[in-house]
Amino acid sequence: MDPGLDGVRGVLEVTAIIRDALDLPALAGCWVRGEVTNYTHASSGHRYFSLSEARGGRSAVINAVMFRGSARALAFEPGNGMDVIAYGHVGLYEPQGKYQFYVEDMRLAGEGEKHLLVERWKRDLAAEGLFAAGRKRGVPPFPRRVAVVTSPSGAVLHDIENVLSRRYPVEILLSPTAVQGETAHLEIAEAIRRADGLADVLIVARGGGSFEDLFPFNRPEVVRAIAACTTPVISAVGHEVDVTLADLAADLRAPTPSAAAELAVPDRADLRAGLEGERRRLQDAVLGRVERCRGDLDALSFRFRPERVGRRVEEERQRLADLEERMRRGYGGRTAQERLALAGLAARLAASDPLAPVRRGYVLVRRGGEVVRSAGSIAAGDRLDLRFADGECTVVAERVRHDRDI
Repeated sequence: MDPGLDGVRGVLEVTAIIRDALDLPALAGCWVRGEVTNYTHASSGHRYFSLSEARGGRSAVINAVMFRGSARALAFEPGNGMDVIAYGHVGLYEPQGKYQFYVEDMRLAGEGEKHLLVERWKRDLAAEGLFAAGRKRGVPPFPRRVAVVTSPSGAVLHDIENVLSRRYPVEILLSPTAVQGETAHLEIAEAIRRADGLADVLIVARGGGSFEDLFPFNRPEVVRAIAACTTPVISAVGHEVDVTLADLAADLRAPTPSAAAELAVPDRADLRAGLEGERRRLQDAVLGRVERCRGDLDALSFRFRPERVGRRVEEERQRLADLEERMRRGYGGRTAQERLALAGLAARLAASDPLAPVRRGYVLVRRGGEVVRSAGSIAAGDRLDLRFADGECTVVAERVRHDRDI
C-alpha cells in the first residue's frame, strides 16, 4: 500500500506525539515501587538503573535515572535487588527513543512507606488545626516546675538537668517513657497526659536517631496528646535537622534537649545583670532627687536665715511706724470735728435701736417673726414670742382685749 507523501510522519513528529502522550498528571509526579536492577553509579555522580516488578505471572521493567543533584540527598547507597520507593516523573528521552523514570527521591521500601504515611498524617492533622500558629502559647517567664517526658536512662534527662541547674534551678518532674519501639508512641502519649497540669512547662525530648528511631514522635497519638495539653509544650526530638510532627504540634520547638531547657527557663545571670542595671538606675534617680531637694533646701535656708528674717521684721516695723506718723500728721487737725460727727452718728444709731425701749422695761412682741404693733392683730390662741432686754419667751394668748372694745 502506497502511503503517499502526505501520509508520512517524520521521526521528530512521532516522538513529539509520544512525548505529549506521556505528559499526563498521573505521570508528572508519582511514587513508584520496584526492585533495583542494572544499577550503575557513574563517575559523574548520576545513578542509572531499572525498576522491575514481577507479580502474578506478569513482569515489567522501567529504566530510571537519578541525577547527581538529587542523588546527593540519598540516605543510603542503592544496590541491585533492593526494594525501593522512588519519586519522580515519566518522560521521553528523545535521542534514544525510549521513555524513562526521572527519579528525584528514593527510599528503602519499608522506610519509604512510613514516609508516605507521615505525609498523610501531616495533611490530616493539619486539617484538624493542630499545627495552626494561632494556638501556639509562650512559656511563663519564671516557672517553678518543669516536667520532662523522656527516657529515664538516656543522656537527654542528664543534659536537661545540667542546663536547668546552671541557668535557673527549678523543680524537675520526670514523666518516664520509652522513646522508641513498636508501642513507644502509646507510652509517650500517656506520659504527656500524666504530666499535663503538674508543671509550668512541659518538655518532650529525645536524642538523635534515624527516621525509624524518631517515628513514634510522628504518630497521631503523640501529636494529639501534645495539642491537648493545657501546659505549654517544648518539643526537642532528635537533632536540629530532624523535624517530627510532634515538633509541629508543640508550642515551641528546640533543636536539641539542652536548647529546650534554655527555652524553658530564664538565665539567672541575665536576671542579676538586669536587676543590677535597675538598681543603678533607681540609685541615680534617688540621688538626683536628693541633690535637687538639697538645692531647694539650701535656697530656703538662705531666704529664712535669722538675720534675714530679723531684717525683714525691722523693715516692716519701720514701714508701720512711717504709716502711723503719716496718719497722725494727716488727721491730727481734724480730730475734734470728727469726734463730733461720730457722736452724732452714735446718737442717731441709738435712737433707732429697737431694743432701747426694751432695756427700759418694755417688751418686743413678735408672731411668726413679724413684729406685733396692735392688740387688734392678735387672736386668742396665737403663739407670741416676747423679747426682753435679757432674753426671750414664748406665750399663748388666752384672751385679747382691744381699746376699742372698752
